[in-house]
Amino acid sequence: MMRTGDAPVESARVVTAMVARVSEVDPGFFERVGEAPLAAGDVVESRLPRMETGGDGIAARIDGLLGARTSLLVDYTARGEETTAEAVRTVLGAAPETLPDEDALERVLNPGLNRYRLETLQLSVHSPMTRSLHHATYTFLKRLSHTADSQDQRHRMVPASRPLMTLADTRRPDYVTPPLIAANPRAHEVYAAAMEQAWAAKNRLLDMGVPLESALYLLPNAKALRFHETGSLLYLAHKWVMRTCFNAQEEIYRASMDELEQLRALHPRLARHMGPPCVLRAGRASPTCTEGEHFCGVPVWRSFPHVERRI
Repeated sequence: MMRTGDAPVESARVVTAMVARVSEVDPGFFERVGEAPLAAGDVVESRLPRMETGGDGIAARIDGLLGARTSLLVDYTARGEETTAEAVRTVLGAAPETLPDEDALERVLNPGLNRYRLETLQLSVHSPMTRSLHHATYTFLKRLSHTADSQDQRHRMVPASRPLMTLADTRRPDYVTPPLIAANPRAHEVYAAAMEQAWAAKNRLLDMGVPLESALYLLPNAKALRFHETGSLLYLAHKWVMRTCFNAQEEIYRASMDELEQLRALHPRLARHMGPPCVLRAGRASPTCTEGEHFCGVPVWRSFPHVERRI
């Protein structure tokens, strides 16, 4: 599996060195494992054909679907509200007449009734009732920079199918521009020129016969990645608490706000108690903001989601 990604040569070198070090300490370890690694020719990704001559058309098609959004809801549990409410009743041994959908959803999502949602540690996964949120799932089509995607991957329980860059490379510069740079004409000029130079150098190496795997090392962290990401409401709720805070990485903040806006339109009862820590804790726990000296200075809880992030 060390050869499945975009840098199989580097990955293989690192993993091979790790295996060698383990074997020095415990010579019989891999004999006890008993399974030899897959042969290079058996790695599925190594035999995948390149189906397009370039990734430019694929990028343009996906961007057309996204429009102005960073994250677009493309699939979901159709009866998410009803199924979640029924799951809560099943856990609590209640009938619909005793615990209607509205009350069941409030009991699991309202921080005033479910104090696990006020905790700075993520306790919801350990709560039988809160695990009812597993049964509503949502799939988003996203476009993030390599920088933001590396942060996004920290949410391990909201996995994504990310592109193989060796099969989705673009000849034209394909990158994300931070809003602060876009708002400054001179800075934007310098930034765009740097992006053009990076892609020109990568393309020149390819034209010289350098393997794409090696040439891709030249691309910057601004490189745009497009992918599908799916999560249950249990883990998405935790992600949205973390990433709708003004201190969150800007692209992931924007994606999370996109996602919550679409959830409110689709399943408003599931979205009712979603937002950053200050929104959940206001009037219920102290301090309202959990960021300490990093408090943004904006009373977001008074008007969320109708807020404007200026930085």
